[in-house]
Amino acid sequence: MKLYYSPGACSLASHIVAREAGIAIELVKVDFSSKRTQVGIDFLTINPKGNVPVLELDDGSFLTEGPAIIQFLADSKPERDLVPRNGAMSRYRLQEWLGFINSDLHTNYAPLFNPATPELIRSAKQEVLFKYYAFIERSLTSQQWLLGEQFSAADAYLFTVTNWARHVGLDLSRLPAITAFQQRVAGRPQVREALLAEGLLRD
Repeated sequence: MKLYYSPGACSLASHIVAREAGIAIELVKVDFSSKRTQVGIDFLTINPKGNVPVLELDDGSFLTEGPAIIQFLADSKPERDLVPRNGAMSRYRLQEWLGFINSDLHTNYAPLFNPATPELIRSAKQEVLFKYYAFIERSLTSQQWLLGEQFSAADAYLFTVTNWARHVGLDLSRLPAITAFQQRVAGRPQVREALLAEGLLRD
C-alpha cells in the first residue's frame, strides 16, 4: 500500500496508525503548493479533492479522508487493539472522538495557517480552539488516552492536530493534561519512527 502524505499534515495520523499496526506502507510525499507528488505526478489525478491523506490499496483503488483511512488500517490488524471492534459502544466512542477532532479542532486550525486571515478572525478561532481543548483537558485529566487506558487511533489524530498549535502561536502550556498527553504520544517508538520518516525529528 502507498500513503500519500505531506509532512506534519493530518496524514501523519494515518502514518502513525500504520506503524502502530505494523503495516508496511510506501510513503509518497505530496507538495501542497504545486499539487504534485515527489515523482512529479499531478496529485489531482489521484485525489481530485486535492487533500492528503490518500491510501492506495494493493488493488490500485484509493481511499481518502483521514478518519476512514485510520479505521481501515487499524481494522486490518485487529490484534493491535488500535480500534474497538465494530458494533461495540466503544467503537462509536472512537468515531465520536474522530468526528469531533475532524470537524471542530481540524477545521478551526485551517484559517490560522493562512497569513491573510484577519486578526479578528484569528483571535476568534483561537478562542474556539481553547474552548474545545478545555473539554479535552477534562477528559485527559482522569485518563491517559481518549478511550481510557488503551492508546487508540483517535489518540494518533489528536496528537497530530494538536502538534499544529506551536506553528500557529496557540499556547497550550496552561493545559497540563494535554501537554502530558502530547509527550506520552511523542514518546511511543512507532510515533517517533513516523516523525523521523517525515523529517519532523532529527535522530
